[in-house]
Parts: sequence; structure tokens; C-alpha cells
Amino acid sequence: MAILSLNQKNKRVELDGFELDNPVVFNFFDNLPSSERDEKLLRAIYIGVLALMEDRLSSFLSKTANQLGTELESLKMIFDMKQEIFFKSAIKGMIAEDEIASFLSQFFLEQKLLDKARLSGNHAGVIPKNKTGDIICTVNGEEDLKIIIECKFDKSLRLGSIESKDIFSRKTDTAWSQLIEAQANRDGKVSIIVLDVSLADSSILNTIQNVRYIPAIGLVSIINSQKGDYSNLAIAYMLARDIAINAHTVNLDKDILSVFINRIIKDISDVLNIKSLVLGNIETNKKILAQLEKSLLSMDFSQKYLLKFLEDGQMSREDLLNFYSGDEIRDIYKPIEKDIKEL
Repeated sequence: MAILSLNQKNKRVELDGFELDNPVVFNFFDNLPSSERDEKLLRAIYIGVLALMEDRLSSFLSKTANQLGTELESLKMIFDMKQEIFFKSAIKGMIAEDEIASFLSQFFLEQKLLDKARLSGNHAGVIPKNKTGDIICTVNGEEDLKIIIECKFDKSLRLGSIESKDIFSRKTDTAWSQLIEAQANRDGKVSIIVLDVSLADSSILNTIQNVRYIPAIGLVSIINSQKGDYSNLAIAYMLARDIAINAHTVNLDKDILSVFINRIIKDISDVLNIKSLVLGNIETNKKILAQLEKSLLSMDFSQKYLLKFLEDGQMSREDLLNFYSGDEIRDIYKPIEKDIKEL
């Protein structure tokens, strides 16, 4: 027998008595005073219907605005303004974090997982004054088995692979740096960065498409928050969960070694490019000297971390973050650069 019926005469929706077995809904209403529950139920139904209409409404308004007059055009403008306010709002990141944490909690219930998701809020992590790592997920509720999720709704963010990283340029966040930093800062086993399809750079969308695993770095997931589509995050999380549970410490991690090798290959390529600068004038010679100093510093820096890695057979996430960022040699290079300019 149907639960819902329509009273066409009075234009009313009528519900036959029913019960709902859903822990999320029960907990929500259980935490409300009894005097507020009826009003909140009506609001929940109304908001839910609007959410279901949203995709079709957008398409409908776009097709019929010219035919149905100024009233509909005004409604379309309100709808478009709502979208624009979200994308330009400074709080869109916080909205995204809340929605993603709620989605994960519901996903864990549906999958009958004992995992827990919590927002890190404004609390710093292992690295002093560092708040990177928005959501902390504990696998089976175990604090020593954590998956860290960073939400980045920022169109300026680039992928930032080690091969393209210029450690002498101004420090900027990249997907790689955020993955490494989040895992190091929140002491996680695996990290995931979540990007929105409408707010991600096209180069990342073309490379990642939906979900991608970057060995020894983490996972990148593209969601569609405006459509409420977090399916790619669910895929990324289950992959991260398998990695976290099944990961074993090995004496030599070839993926970490490949990071060193790629950096060294880049340094060798930079040194070979110096030959083309030799025939220039004195300003070009300064560039040659600067490039030589950079490459020598970078090779010495890489050699130090490589020797440490070969001795220990492993590298902490904080060490990997320091190696990736290269802040140490950038500081050493500053006075050298000043001397070269004064020649």
C-alpha cells in the first residue's frame, strides 16, 4: 500500500502513518526538543524536494526564460546568483568540508563500516601552527590507522608533480604538497585531496578525470558538490582504506626512490642546459653562475636525503615534505644570489 497520496481538491500531500528506520535521521530528531521536531520535519521535506528539483530546474530555466517572460527570467537570475555566491564565497571550503564529512559518515553506515569521520577544525596538527588536513577518518575507529582528507576548492591549485617542481620559485600549494603535508601533519597512513569539478584547474581535470592514485603521495578525487555527487570520493576512500590496512613497511620503497631519481634527473638536465648560456654576455654569465650554484646546492641537498634514505630504508612524511618543498636550500641560496647580482 502506498505511503503517499495526493488530495487533488485541497492540493495537499497526505502521508499514511509510517516509520523510518534510519540512524542518521533518528539521531538528528533525537537531539531536538520535541516542540521543534514537526517544524524541522517539514523543512527537511521542503529542502529535499528543492534539492531533487535543482538539476532539472536549472536546465528548464535556461531553455524557457525567453518564452515565459520577466518573472521566470528573474527566477533564473536568482538561481544563477545562488550558484555564483557559492563559488565566490570565502566560506565555500567550510561548507564543502561539512558536506563531505556528513557524506562519509552516511557512507560508513551504509557500508556497515566502523570507520569514523571528524572535522579537524582550527586545531593544528603535528607540524606547529599547521592546520592542513580538514577531515580525519579513523579506520575501524583506530587512532593509529587514519586516512586524512584535504578539501581544496581553489581553481589556482596545480598538480605539482616532482618533475615540474621548481624549488627556487616562490612556495605555492599544489595537490602533491597538500597530500604530503596533510598526511605528515595529521600522522595519517594515507591522504586524499578532494577537488570540485567546477572549481578545479583544467590541467588537473584532464590528468585526474575522476580518481587517481599517485604512488607514495596519495589519492586525488574529483567530486560534483553542486549535484551532490560524491561517488568518486567513495571510490578513493575505499582504495585508501585498502592501502592503509594492507600496507607493510619494507626496507626499500621503490616509489620513494623514484622521487629522488626524478629530482636528480631534473638537476642533471639543468646542468646540461648551462652550455647554451656560455656564449652570452656578462649578464648571461651571471645566470650561468646562478644556475650552477642552484644545481650544486640541489644535488647536495638530494644526496643528503638519498643517503639518509638508503641507510634507513624509509623516510618519514615530514622528511618527504621537507624534501619536496626544498625550503632549506632556498634559504641557503638567498645570500649567494645576492653576491652574484653584485658582481
